[in-house]
Formats: sequence, C-alpha cells, structure tokens
Amino acid sequence: MKIQGREIGNNAPVYIIAEMSANHGGSLERAKEIIHAAKEAGADCIKIQTYTADTLTIDCDNAYFHISDGTWEGENLYQLYSRAYTPWEWQAELKEEADRIGIDFFSTPFDNTAVDFLEEIGVGFYKVASFELVDLPLIRYIASKGKPMILSTGMSSLAEIDEAVAAVRSTGNQDFALLRCASAYPAITDEMNLMTMRNMGEIFGVPVGLSDHSMGSVGAVTAVALGAKIIEKHFCLDRAIETADSSFSMTPAEFKQMVQDIRQAEKAIGVVRYGRTKQEESNLIFRRSVFCVRNIRKGERLTPDNIRIIRPGYGMAPKYYEDALGQIALKDIKVGEPIQLEMIGATYE
Repeated sequence: MKIQGREIGNNAPVYIIAEMSANHGGSLERAKEIIHAAKEAGADCIKIQTYTADTLTIDCDNAYFHISDGTWEGENLYQLYSRAYTPWEWQAELKEEADRIGIDFFSTPFDNTAVDFLEEIGVGFYKVASFELVDLPLIRYIASKGKPMILSTGMSSLAEIDEAVAAVRSTGNQDFALLRCASAYPAITDEMNLMTMRNMGEIFGVPVGLSDHSMGSVGAVTAVALGAKIIEKHFCLDRAIETADSSFSMTPAEFKQMVQDIRQAEKAIGVVRYGRTKQEESNLIFRRSVFCVRNIRKGERLTPDNIRIIRPGYGMAPKYYEDALGQIALKDIKVGEPIQLEMIGATYE
C-alpha cells in the first residue's frame, strides 16, 4: 500500500505513527505542541480521533454504560468520551499545522458523519479502531472513499478480521494494512502474540504492523523484527499532564528512543547476504591456516608433528592440510612460517 505517496511494505522503512488521542487535555495549543513534539521525536505521522460522545454512545447512566475495570474503571462512557474527544472545530487547523511542518496527519472516524467531515478537510487516509472492526457498514463506508486504510484487529477472531477485510475489498479498495493490537490500556507484552501479526500478513497478503498500548518499546522493536511495517504508539508531552490516555502514552524522549531503536533494528535486519562484510575484512587474518610448528629442512616430509592448522590466517587454507601431509618441503621452512602451496611438492617414490 501507499500512504501519501510513500510505500508501506517490502523493504520500505517502517511507518511510525504518534497517536495523540485525548492527550491534548482539551487544549488546542497543547495539541499543536504534540504535533511538533511528535515530528521532532521522529514520527512519520500524527493521528487523532474524530468522534463526539453522541456519535459513539448515548447519555445513559445505567449499568451497561459504566466501565467496571481497567484504566477507566468507574467511568460512564458518555462522560469519558465527552472529556476525551478532539473538538471537530480544531481538526482542520491541526491538519494545517501538521502539513506546515511536514508530518503526515490522519484520523480514526467513528461514524459516517466523521468520515464526511474528514473528507471535507482533506484527510488523505483513515484508521479503523479495534472496537469498530465489527462495524462492517462503517468499514464499507470508509473504504468507499478509495483512500488508504489501516485497520486495528485487537480482540478480533480470524473470522471477524476476514469479514472486515472482505468489507474493504467489496468496495474495490485494496490499499490497506492490518495492525496487531492488544486492546488493553495499558497492554502487557506477555499477551501480544506477535506471531499472529506475521500470520495475518501471510493469510491476507497485506502489510502488517502493531498498534502498541504497552509501556516501553520492546513490543514495537520485536514487531519490526518480525516484519511489522507500521508501528503506532500513544504520544503525550508528559504523563504528569493527566488525560484519559496519558498513563499508557510515551513521552517525547521515550518515543524518540523507540524510533532510534526501530531504525537500528531495520539496519540489523538488513537483506540476505552471505560472505564477509566490510567491517569483517580486517579480521580475515585471524582465521585458521596451515603453519610450520617445527623446523623443516628441504626435502623433509610434512607430518602432523611439523605442520598444524592454527591461527592466524596467513598460510594455505585448512582444506589443503590433509593433501599437504606426506609431501616434501621444496625449501627450508622455519617454525612460525605460514605454509604456502609453492613451498611443497609431491614425492613419487
């Protein structure tokens, strides 16, 4: 797939997304600061979410609408989303700011009105959240816009992922990627099962990645080693600024370190290549080779007592050792002198 003209997959660099989510804490200026900080930390993209409490749920206080455990334990859904959402009137301005400083900008729409709004402000690609992966009508509507899509698969069975993929492809849209995701906040690395990410790529033939809610960068770097082409992490200016997402978000310094680790991991993964590397050239001399270990007079036979395979590598290759045994020296050879083929000859007795 391609995002903003940039290839995702194959040997292309990993695409790294900083998720702002609720970390603006209700401040437009802080939201802009987050965009700048994400750019400085090495993110390729800043992501927001486009919803209101009314587009996600209803204002109801019965037990169904209360969160019973986890980061938001005791909260009412409507109240949580009212506090966490990114005001729509900011979003065009945030996109302009991102465009101005040269960082990609996109959003997760949570209903058709959000998609329509994002189309109006010119967002170039979309994210489908894990919780919405079962909303096939919404997925088809997003896909119908013909723009690249990233779908998170947290909580989803293989059958549910297959249905979502079919929904995208039913519109003719083939430009999408799937992200492995543990939909817990924060997530623990023990339950990431990153081999599932690789398997998704094999089954569906699309780029894969990780939407990572765990603390630290172990999961992200490991995912890259296993073939992730997209990494998404929640991003905040400081976890001391308490928001709905701050407790499991990365600070700029942490994010920057993760980006550096990912870029180094990409270099370490490299390509299939046998033989010595440039940095190994100078160490070739420390390989083993055949040396004289006892003075040998001209005409004397070579035996295991006077030649051995030892380090360093200035003599003939060890593979010729057995052929050299029993041959005669064509010259005097001193202890510590490397044996060369031109020093010895066969005997015809």
